[in-house]
Amino acid sequence: MEFKALYFGDRLTVINPQGAIGVVTLWSRVDYVLERFRQAWVDLNAKTSPIAVFGNLYGNGLREMLRNLLYNPQIDTLLLCGNNRSGSKEELENFFNHELEPVAGSPVKYLSESGLPSTPWRIPGTQRLIDGMVTRELFPVYPELRWLGDPKELDTVGAIRNFFKNYSPRPSTPIQRPQQVPPLPEVKTEYFPSNPRAFVVVRDTIVEAWKEVLYLLTRFGRRVTLKKGDRLELQHVKVVVEKPRFEAESKLREVNLDPERLRHYQEELLSGELRPDETYHYGHRLRCHFGLDLLAACADRIKQDSEDRKAYLTLWDNPRDFTAPEGRPCLVSLYFRKFQDQLTLSATFRTHNAMDAYPLNLYGLMAVQQWVAARAGLPPGALVVVSHSLGLDPRELDRALMVIGKRPFKVRMDPMGYFRVTLDGQEILVEHRFEDVTLKEYRGKKAERLQHEIARDIALSDINHAIYLGRQLAKAEAALKEGRVFVQD
Repeated sequence: MEFKALYFGDRLTVINPQGAIGVVTLWSRVDYVLERFRQAWVDLNAKTSPIAVFGNLYGNGLREMLRNLLYNPQIDTLLLCGNNRSGSKEELENFFNHELEPVAGSPVKYLSESGLPSTPWRIPGTQRLIDGMVTRELFPVYPELRWLGDPKELDTVGAIRNFFKNYSPRPSTPIQRPQQVPPLPEVKTEYFPSNPRAFVVVRDTIVEAWKEVLYLLTRFGRRVTLKKGDRLELQHVKVVVEKPRFEAESKLREVNLDPERLRHYQEELLSGELRPDETYHYGHRLRCHFGLDLLAACADRIKQDSEDRKAYLTLWDNPRDFTAPEGRPCLVSLYFRKFQDQLTLSATFRTHNAMDAYPLNLYGLMAVQQWVAARAGLPPGALVVVSHSLGLDPRELDRALMVIGKRPFKVRMDPMGYFRVTLDGQEILVEHRFEDVTLKEYRGKKAERLQHEIARDIALSDINHAIYLGRQLAKAEAALKEGRVFVQD
């Protein structure tokens, strides 16, 4: 039986289609891991190698990998050899070692020709949600999983060599390719009209901002087709986190974020190390790539002149990144600026994965901001992130909806102030106030006229606030016509 990929065939490296081993390289480049196998003198001949295929597993492709394995039952061994950056190793292992757990009270609903569970399932011991159509019980024989190590480590070559020195194929048993493999699920969703380039999110914390970003994408994201597949996209989304801080671990775990992973990523981003199996790394671009520690340089400028406006850096290397076949940074610029006696950071992403990468990146940027602020002698202020192309894989809608959860009703204070509405003689009087100071008065007999004047001045910014003010103006106009007393709610 020859290996045939149902999904991601163009991203897999097939060695011997009749082999019985699959090599999972996790976050490491396949060519880098292949070189480690060559150093271990592993047979990689297209006709004699026991290895069928090499492929990555970043995490989001687990559903496709399981379906590929189900369709190719001759793969009886999976060798894990790569950088386990996102915990995808444990997700794959726990899928075969434990029963899936149902997720109670989920708002997610799946669409499929053959029908699906009403709620998603979780792989035990992980935060990975999965559709539940493919379970370990569907595999006649589970593939054997072997961890060979991180290819960056020196002893990994020895582990590879030892495995193949002692390897012998499983006893030959009759196998048959299944006639049908459960299709990938689709999550039911609707798309609402909007200006897809005009969204601004202002929240106190990273988690609050992330939830709002996911909600905007699930409701307003426009479907685009890239080489890597479909995405829901919004452009030029601006997010302001007013009080960036490391949130309580319980709050993070509620939205499937691992606090230790966030801390580790913060350390990685500040270290500047580029692993040999990586084509680029944000930390390396910031600290080493250009022959200058850009973060230290920015901190020094601000320390010497707190009003300096040249603390601007780019991670995009034009000669390299325009011509390289792969591996270009998504984070492309940072700008540090003192504002109201605090150090703000504005970051720009050319493309941004709104699911897993978004909170990770914002936590990393928070650490960068704090590092520069401490050396510049200023307290950190707001964190601003602009994502030119903000995307969500439609296959990840179930996970996104789980993070969003039930959107509670919440009144937020409008940063532009508030309005006091009264009747003054035969007119409606509207006072635009901020911190008990009247900024401007609006007078008139008609609510509609006052509405247009307030909108012309852009005197408020919150939708809920605008609807509330409209109700009060209509109520005041009715009281004026009928000669009744008006009391603002």
